[in-house]
Amino acid sequence: MRTRLLAALLLVPLLTGATGSPGGGAGERAPEPAASKPIAPDTATPGATAPRAACDPLGGGECALPFPNDWHTRPDPTTPTGRRLALRPESLPRSAAGAPVDPAAWNRADGFSPGSTALVHLPGLDAEVSGLPPVTDIGRSLRPDAPVVLLDATTGERWPHWAELDSRAPPDRRALLIHPARNLHEGHRYVVALRHLRAEDGSPLPAPEPYRALAGRRLPAAHPLRPRQLQLTPALDLLARGGIPPRSLTLAWDFTVASRHSLTGDLFSARDQAIRALGDRAPEFRITATTDPTPEQDPLIGREVTGRLTAPNFLALPGGPPGSVLLRDHGGVPRRNGDLEADFRCVIPRSAFRTPARPALYGHGLLGSRDEVGARNVRAMAAEHGFAFCATDWIGMAKADVPVVLAALADVTGFQAVPDRGVQGILNAVLLGRALTHPDGLPAHPALRGAAAPLLDPAAGLVFDGNSQGGILGGALVAADRDVRAAVLGVTGMNYGLLLNRSSDFAPFQAVLDTAYPDPVAQQVVIALMQLLWDRAETNGYAPLLRDRKVLLHIAFGDHQVANAAAEVQARTAGVPVLTPSLAPGRSPDVVPHWGIRRVRAPHAGSALVLWDSGTPAPPPGNVPPTGGHDPHEDPRHSAAARAQKAEFLRTGRVVDVCDGAPCTAEPVER
Repeated sequence: MRTRLLAALLLVPLLTGATGSPGGGAGERAPEPAASKPIAPDTATPGATAPRAACDPLGGGECALPFPNDWHTRPDPTTPTGRRLALRPESLPRSAAGAPVDPAAWNRADGFSPGSTALVHLPGLDAEVSGLPPVTDIGRSLRPDAPVVLLDATTGERWPHWAELDSRAPPDRRALLIHPARNLHEGHRYVVALRHLRAEDGSPLPAPEPYRALAGRRLPAAHPLRPRQLQLTPALDLLARGGIPPRSLTLAWDFTVASRHSLTGDLFSARDQAIRALGDRAPEFRITATTDPTPEQDPLIGREVTGRLTAPNFLALPGGPPGSVLLRDHGGVPRRNGDLEADFRCVIPRSAFRTPARPALYGHGLLGSRDEVGARNVRAMAAEHGFAFCATDWIGMAKADVPVVLAALADVTGFQAVPDRGVQGILNAVLLGRALTHPDGLPAHPALRGAAAPLLDPAAGLVFDGNSQGGILGGALVAADRDVRAAVLGVTGMNYGLLLNRSSDFAPFQAVLDTAYPDPVAQQVVIALMQLLWDRAETNGYAPLLRDRKVLLHIAFGDHQVANAAAEVQARTAGVPVLTPSLAPGRSPDVVPHWGIRRVRAPHAGSALVLWDSGTPAPPPGNVPPTGGHDPHEDPRHSAAARAQKAEFLRTGRVVDVCDGAPCTAEPVER
């Protein structure tokens, strides 16, 4: 994968136009520390009707900042939140080639991402001297004197978070990144307040002059800051009612989180249209090849089947090739554009010729393909536990999409094609699952039958197993596909915006981003913009819906590719408890390991997060990838004990102890 991506970097000069110079789990939620003083819910209507400038005066010359920000929205009574994004090209970063962002795709949303990282640039800020809560001490964010207050304006609840300066940037261009430790509530408005911030020498960081003016007395109607003061007043009043004097702050702003409909509407509309069109029929498909390897060729798999599934095409281009975006009607709803064919591949264990196997969907890794279903660990899982795995490409984030992804990093306007095609990719997987379980579908085809009996047992029910990207996208699939009875999300996390800087896989992509958007602050805005659209095709936009599903999260401690922090945000949001004992004493760098996540012991009925430890050092606290020791990313799936735990969960929904009452460990896999 990395070799292919590095080769693709040869396209960078063409893509950028640059010449070389950069221009539901069961049970109760874990108790959390209470705020020092409850803040009454906000009853004011945010926003004013006065004309808005493209740049927020609070940004201090950084036009898009602070971000996310209701300054960049407008009232819209037709949306569930009553607002709609109103981003303008002049508000957003231009590429080094001078390309502005066309915000049309973003402005369909009625709010910002529920996993939004709040961004602001405050020159001279020192994180340690200011006492910013690090990822290793999330509980500190709720202390009475916490320097960052993240407040749900709808409920008055203080929100847990961690805050950090961009570790990758030079000192004068380090954005402050405020990450919610649990996704924000859909449709709610949030207020960010910064206070008691200090420079490296301990001196107080002064509030920007525009904020001081806004937080003071009412400005005259003709004052250039009057529209901003009108918009911000409800948030400042809310803070004041909670005992946080606005004049004591360094900065404050507010933003609205997108509604569930805004986040999930594209996928759920396409799914519902496709299922209605099917009625009680199986999806159409055709088998293209059947191979029966000899035991000498493959002692685990008795048959491989490849084919093509016919699915409704909701992409604007016929056949939905890479770069396609969704075709929409006048109301913005995805509209069918004929059909397309999705290739799939299945591996059937030898045991299925004696006892029919349980049908299972497999989700492949980063920018890979359906062929990953033939990987050694997947074949072992099939043979050891009687599963027949089938996979289709996660189009949008598949091998064929690599040039599109690279081009989108060079000009973020093109990023829309990644999640839009991703919606179609998830729909294709939903329909493949239906074909696997429908009595007139794949189980009835001669290619999926032995000499005297079927090779699949559709009555056993459909399950899902995915790793890495397959886990990150798999949560959205599981939320959308009610045929899936249980799922394993391996080495998973959510919110690509949080993951990218923390992943060793991002290095070749970072090279494109460095060329196209060389300023580190602009890069953080670009990543935030990408996440706003990515929500529609990855778990970050669907995580609350997993609370009533059965999901097992298998995590590799110290993972170099998918950050452990992202997995814990997912667990808190989806209400998934952690199986204990989770790590040996002293292994976690956290003040309170797994803060805000309920703890359970095996046997446990329902969802759970299980950590697998290969001895890799703990991840660094900043927004950089781990580099120490062995990368354990592939270790859990290659552990026979982990596969046994997965199999039991997929069959029964129960998490059993496979580690003899001790923290789970996995042998490092040589690659």
